[in-house]
Amino acid sequence: MEVGELLEGCFRAAAEDPGSTEVSDSVKLKYKCCRESLCPELTSLLEEAEEMKWPFVPEKWQYKQSISPTDKTNLNDLISKNISQLLELLKTSIMAQEAQTSLAVIFLVDRFLYWIDESRRLLKITKLLNKHYPEQPIAPQLIIRQARVFLNLGKLQKAESILSSLIYRNGTTGCWVYHCESDKVLVQAVSVQVRGMILQKLGLWLQAAELIWASLVGYYSLPQPDKKGIGTSLGLLANILVSMNDEDFHALKTNPDIDFASLLGNSGSHRLLSAAQAAKMAVVYSQYASLYVLTNVTAQGTCLLSYSFSLACTASERVSFLQKAREAFAIGLLTKAEGEQVTSQQELHTFLKAAYSMTVTDKWLDAPKEVVEKAAQACQQALGNFYKYCHPSTQDKDDLCVEIMHQVTQVKHLLGVEPFPNSDKGSFIPDSYRNVKDSPVNFTLEGFSKILERFQKYHASLCETTKSLEGTEDCKAEVLTALNSTLNTVSTQSCTGAAKQKPRTSNSFNGSLSQNAAFAPVLENTDLRGSSSQKFSSGSRSGSGYGPSISDQSSIQTEDDSLPHSAYENEKLMPQGHNPGISFHPFPKTTIPKSLSHSSQFKVIQADLETETSEMDSMTDIIGVETKGSLHSLSQLAFKTSSSSFGESFGSQSSWEKISIGQNSPKYEKVQPSYVLKPRSRSVSSDGSFFIMETLDSESSSSPDGIRSDQGSAAGPSPKPQPVESHDVSSNIKTTVNSSPVKHGGCTASVVQHNPSQSIADINATTETSKENSEKGSKESSFEMLELNEVGHQRIEVTSAGKVLQNMNALCYSCLDHSTATAPLRTFELSQQDYLALLAGICNECLLRRLCCQTTLFKLKKFQTAYNALHLKFSKATGLWTARETCVYIGDLMEMEGSQRRAIWVQFLHQEERLSSYVGKDYLKPRAIQYHLNDVERQMTAQYYVTEFNKRLYDKEVLAQIFYIPSDALLILNGDEIVGCITVEPYMVGDFVKLTNNTGKKKMDFEATKYGLAFGHFTYLSSGGQEVVVDLQGWTTSNGKGLTYLTDPQIHSTRIPRGPSNFGERGLAIFQREQHGPTCNEICNLLRLSPLIQPPHV
Repeated sequence: MEVGELLEGCFRAAAEDPGSTEVSDSVKLKYKCCRESLCPELTSLLEEAEEMKWPFVPEKWQYKQSISPTDKTNLNDLISKNISQLLELLKTSIMAQEAQTSLAVIFLVDRFLYWIDESRRLLKITKLLNKHYPEQPIAPQLIIRQARVFLNLGKLQKAESILSSLIYRNGTTGCWVYHCESDKVLVQAVSVQVRGMILQKLGLWLQAAELIWASLVGYYSLPQPDKKGIGTSLGLLANILVSMNDEDFHALKTNPDIDFASLLGNSGSHRLLSAAQAAKMAVVYSQYASLYVLTNVTAQGTCLLSYSFSLACTASERVSFLQKAREAFAIGLLTKAEGEQVTSQQELHTFLKAAYSMTVTDKWLDAPKEVVEKAAQACQQALGNFYKYCHPSTQDKDDLCVEIMHQVTQVKHLLGVEPFPNSDKGSFIPDSYRNVKDSPVNFTLEGFSKILERFQKYHASLCETTKSLEGTEDCKAEVLTALNSTLNTVSTQSCTGAAKQKPRTSNSFNGSLSQNAAFAPVLENTDLRGSSSQKFSSGSRSGSGYGPSISDQSSIQTEDDSLPHSAYENEKLMPQGHNPGISFHPFPKTTIPKSLSHSSQFKVIQADLETETSEMDSMTDIIGVETKGSLHSLSQLAFKTSSSSFGESFGSQSSWEKISIGQNSPKYEKVQPSYVLKPRSRSVSSDGSFFIMETLDSESSSSPDGIRSDQGSAAGPSPKPQPVESHDVSSNIKTTVNSSPVKHGGCTASVVQHNPSQSIADINATTETSKENSEKGSKESSFEMLELNEVGHQRIEVTSAGKVLQNMNALCYSCLDHSTATAPLRTFELSQQDYLALLAGICNECLLRRLCCQTTLFKLKKFQTAYNALHLKFSKATGLWTARETCVYIGDLMEMEGSQRRAIWVQFLHQEERLSSYVGKDYLKPRAIQYHLNDVERQMTAQYYVTEFNKRLYDKEVLAQIFYIPSDALLILNGDEIVGCITVEPYMVGDFVKLTNNTGKKKMDFEATKYGLAFGHFTYLSSGGQEVVVDLQGWTTSNGKGLTYLTDPQIHSTRIPRGPSNFGERGLAIFQREQHGPTCNEICNLLRLSPLIQPPHV
């Protein structure tokens, strides 16, 4: 019988009221027989679980310094072999009303069922038993499991409540009895670790790293250090360090409470090398558990791969680090033998990430092109199957697992993955890794207590606001968990209206919220109060139908500086050819100056998923006005504003082809397989895009209205922007592996134009706009219409010698590179210089100059398809965009959309949380690529400000904490050509509210609004009176005193030209005079913010 069926039987038994029936003798006998049939090892574990001997079920090797051959086993293997027997015992013990045994069995099988994505039903059973037998203890492992489930589902407030309670109450939960104080420390350490994962999901890298470090101190300070816990935290730390910027890394290393060097060595080491070292240590600590080895060694390979493209890595070192990365990925791929079963979403995702990352690594090691293409397509097809596997309605998961692992095995064979020397049969790591020795650290229980004291105010305040301190000390106290408690959501006087819904497609998945609220490993449906009134992150499959009811926030409208415009009523697709393959580039020899002045620029452009503002309507000013000398191509802009960072570094379409792989090149060492390293050439221009529409500046395009089609033309009227839409998206790479399209569900979700009759009533109503901007013309329009000799507010001066004088970012690859190159023949065709710049890090100014194109617009049309992509992350602190090569699956359209953007389920291999769901956002109308990039930059700028604001709140013991969820960009690729762009962010669940708009309106029904106004006041002061973050919307709890998660902000700024929703000086004045007002609220006063000087009417 399948595990799911057995669990359903257990659930039905638990749903029966134990007081309504007598237990028959036959049931008692069956229970006794089931228990006695257990093997001795399971019998012993069950007895220890009933005695509450440990708060987490331990592995044999977990706490031992000297490990014997019999210790080199995994509990999951034992549970897997006996799962049917254990679940049968669970059912009969419930029927026999042996609650202590029932909860002990749940405790034993919990971790295994979580790994095979069956925690949802197990937690439902646990909740029922807790309801019937409140006097019975529930293990801390199960309490924290519920927090992990909430984290994966996007219910961060509930996860935070559970974890903060365990930390603040010293691990106390219900009637659980600890046998020693160190067990309480262990529970606190695990809770702190999972809290670090929440902050990692929110993109708060420094704060996440500090919590993960705290958990390490806790694990090390136990009487017998917890190897499994240490390995897990080191692996998490490695992933966080990869995403962290260098400024935060310096702050982490120099924190007086963190002895970084004692654990990870040289304090002067590069951030990515420190991350690689942490991951390697994690591999050694967890060497007897295949999943942990796979997870941590893949993290190590990712660190090394990223470092090989960093500015710190010289050309002569690059191949060596690429080979080390390749070795790491190979170790991960060998943790499962061919044909060995894999049934875990986490494990499948990590196998795919390792396989794709090794494919990318071999590409840069100059592997045969056809081999890399076949491996890449196998990864794409596997990701398509994985997306389907993650869907809760999928029934044939076992068959999908087999198919996915078959495709991973294909990659292993194609890339020549060979076994490594391993003298320890119980271990999953090579002998070469055994030289990693334990670092002598001085971590103590006293030190761990002091660290927890630093977070005490936060945990206490969260416990207070979520009513999680209501338990009593007697043994009948309810378990402190979401198993039987809920968070209070913000009450509102707004009425609730039904959302408009788009018709379902024929292949749409059906089901209730508990089945498909999100693609998560455990779709917990306990405590789904009021799901019909919830507003999801960007739309969700929920309730009995699609599109939950939406709170009417129409009283707050976000205004827009635009006039109606219908430039896209007569869109026309002009298909081009398909360019198979991914990029192949040998390495040039580059010289990078040691130091240059640093100047990061800030640029924004408005966009909002949930508002009725229409940025494209405002494009009348941006691209619809004929201006003297307007450009038809980016190459013309290159000639007019040529600079080392643009005209030379990024203007190259063929410069890399001229680089000799000879004496000036680094020596290529042999790898397995030994690829012949030779210069590789490719066509000067792409054969076209499966998704891009021919633009008017291309040689092959027609020239309506007398506009010249030659790319070098520098005169003539500005052409109308042309949309880029997918029309033939079958696969990124043509190979013989499997020529069928990576496509599932038998349907293409095709939405070419936004149909008002199908739109959802906007949650935020409209973003207000002013006509003033349009009337003034292009010079005060949004970012796209910057003057040709101007970037942001910073003018670029051209000397008589033709050299460009500009402020340069000392961390930007493009600013530092001085190679000579010509302009690209195709704007969105990436050269080798482009890849190297993006992978190393490029400033916002250079990126937007490189990709800004007014005549080529993008919009996704083909869904349920996998693509190669560049995952772009932006750091406001450094002003850099940094890319990673990844594979993304564009899934189903969500059944909700705003007036400007629509939401899409996406899954990509380099997402921060493997078990969490992510939402992609694309515009309803075709847009230039800079719209997407500026959406990300604006949200990450707001996050930068809010992080500083939170520090002030915490110092003043203010209870609220406000977060902006992180946003990244995905550049969709066909070969070397960018053919699409979307933004992505974590999926969130909860009640959506709009606190303010971008003018004077505010919703004072919510107590959180006063914190938002104080935040706006804070950003105004922090920016020197040049910026203010407005249009605050998101998810809030506990009347605004708890956690508030915001998204899609607007920013009024005088640092950049005005745009549709950036009113510049006028916007700042409106905020001061109307939204904030002349009088500070109590939060402003508590933070001692300087009063705002009221401006004259603007």
